[in-house]
Amino acid sequence: MTRTIFTRVVLIILCGLLLLGAAAPAPQRVVAIGDIHGDLDALVGILQRARLIDPSRRWSGGNTIFVQTGDMIDRGPQSRAVMDLIMSLQRDASRQSGRVIALMGNHEAMNIFGDLRYVTASDYASFADDKTGQRHKATYPAQPAGFVERCEAFDADGRFGKWIRGLPAVARVNDSIFLHGGIGPELAGLTIEKINEAIAAEIRDFDTYKQFMVEKKIALPCNTLDELTDRARAALEKAKGKDAETLKAFLGIGGWLSINENGPLWFRGYAQWTDAEGAPQIESLVKAFDTARFVVGHTPQIGEIVSRFDGKVFLIDTGMLSSYFAGGRASALEIKDGKVSFIY
Repeated sequence: MTRTIFTRVVLIILCGLLLLGAAAPAPQRVVAIGDIHGDLDALVGILQRARLIDPSRRWSGGNTIFVQTGDMIDRGPQSRAVMDLIMSLQRDASRQSGRVIALMGNHEAMNIFGDLRYVTASDYASFADDKTGQRHKATYPAQPAGFVERCEAFDADGRFGKWIRGLPAVARVNDSIFLHGGIGPELAGLTIEKINEAIAAEIRDFDTYKQFMVEKKIALPCNTLDELTDRARAALEKAKGKDAETLKAFLGIGGWLSINENGPLWFRGYAQWTDAEGAPQIESLVKAFDTARFVVGHTPQIGEIVSRFDGKVFLIDTGMLSSYFAGGRASALEIKDGKVSFIY
């Protein structure tokens, strides 16, 4: 009797293990896409080519992890539609055990700070409505239709501003690290978590300083970064005490990690280093962050994904916005079963 019970228990365990094996999900595939710059059509095309969306632009990638390495916006005509699509895919993918990781690029940070040099007329127009011109003409007479509505959408409580503020600068997925610009040698002593928190803290500080200037009537809610800086300098000449300290702190923005050329959103060393100069640097960074490779955008490699330093760096900005980057085209990097391949 005892032997019969034991045999049944063993059979139950074996059946359970077989069922678990049958139900185990396939190994996760990782797909990364670089700078989009408002080119919705090219983005849709490469997402379909990579089998991540269906003809109705819904997620069809199963449990794939899709990483977008920043610069979704600016320069191109459909920045708003690009963000809408990425946000919807984040929701859709989670229903299929997939995941969409959108990262902050330097252009996302620029728009939060009010550096609007690369915003196009069609981008502003996408935020305009029938009453736009009359509503804000007196306050912002020199700005195009849709300027204030776009400003509000990128504010801390706005639809896009709130979302962008929640994006990490750096993400680790399996044995790869993804970010927009790169992690320079100066940051080798930090963790990914520390880098992300530093960027997030600077954005929180900016929002606090801007709110202070608006409340003190030093600036308007939709002043650009240049206007905020000019007004802060002018106000500092008369300010005293804590107000003066706050304005001085704001005027130090040029040294922030989120704006500095050696920060993770702006660093170009991976693309610009010579082989001899970069090899030991990358080797040290790979060891410091315990990773197999860094995957970055930011510096265009027109038309082709570039592998550097024995496959420890991949440059995936291939100039998707071909109307701006002559010869550019959409691309995606795929990591599957430990192997890296390219999709065009």
